[in-house]
Amino acid sequence: MNQSAPGIRKLRDFYDRKSGAPVYQQEFGFYVLDHWKAEGHISPDADAKELADLFGYDPPAKFSMGNLGWVTAGFYPLFEEKVVEDQGEYELIQDNVGRIKKCFTGRRSGFMPEYVDHPVKDQKSWEEKCLWRMDPSDSQRLLKIKESISEAAAASDEGKIICANLVGGYMYLRSLMGPVDLLYMFYDNPALIHRCMETWFTLADAVYSIMQKEIVFDEVFIGEDICYNHGFLISAEMIREFLFPYYRQLLSNIKSRQLDRNRRLHFQVDTDGFSDPAIPLYGELGMDYLSPFEVASGCDVVRTGREYPELLIHGGFDKRIMAAGKDAIDREVDRIMPAMVKRGGYYPTCDHGVPMEVSFENYMHYRKRMLEFA
Repeated sequence: MNQSAPGIRKLRDFYDRKSGAPVYQQEFGFYVLDHWKAEGHISPDADAKELADLFGYDPPAKFSMGNLGWVTAGFYPLFEEKVVEDQGEYELIQDNVGRIKKCFTGRRSGFMPEYVDHPVKDQKSWEEKCLWRMDPSDSQRLLKIKESISEAAAASDEGKIICANLVGGYMYLRSLMGPVDLLYMFYDNPALIHRCMETWFTLADAVYSIMQKEIVFDEVFIGEDICYNHGFLISAEMIREFLFPYYRQLLSNIKSRQLDRNRRLHFQVDTDGFSDPAIPLYGELGMDYLSPFEVASGCDVVRTGREYPELLIHGGFDKRIMAAGKDAIDREVDRIMPAMVKRGGYYPTCDHGVPMEVSFENYMHYRKRMLEFA
């Protein structure tokens, strides 16, 4: 396994929590790119490599596989995307996971839509609309799995981190039922919750069992988003009852199938909001990696890094500070980076997508400062 490429070496030093190591350079994502392009700072057709060269990002050092969703269920086939009602300035659309969303007419991205309806109401709608879309033997799914295995094998030969990624149980249930109806469903129809989670587990376990005949995983990643500005959206008791049995069995099965039993398997949870309570709770399952540390909700990577020295951390740079100017950026860089570089196991990104309020000049200053630690 070749680990000589600088980006790969830096990311592996991150996973090894190597103190004082050069910091891997990446970004969470952007909401502002089109604005910067319109202002003429970036070519309208700039691709990922051009952005990486401009901002000083390291080449990709991780390969993610799974075909199992991230913020929505891993359906095959997907629902038909279509307009279900024209309301003039707005339109109701059915998206590819069966949700009905209210959007500006002719514009479906770049803002948070209003979610009007979700596909699962009861056992009947679950079976008719969704259950059959989670068949692990679907021919299109199997084709995607085969392609992913081939790409992962090449990535593994390069020394890249191989990540088994899937939608977390809470995020999956929320995409099926909606954030409010789901809360009622935990009380009114817990049997349906368990049926949905059993299907989540069966699909993920089947897909990963195919992949693991040829591929060794370095990490399991779940997109969970189970926290808001004061902590969990559901109680710890509910998390243990409705999610953890399926997580625990899936992680156990993945570990038992690893072709290289000496390879450490990391477990990353991605959740917005105030995520501190998730650290000890998900630590019961072996979680050792958390992201993206939303500062507006009270997260602080320096504090968390001190309290949990073994935890891998990425994110945690306040998007509001990126918009506040160079002096504010300098103060935050100087507060975070020396302590976290000395600690190891950290790389910075914006705590969510870089928002519209961030000027190109400010972002380039941020990138210049971060490259001091590269």
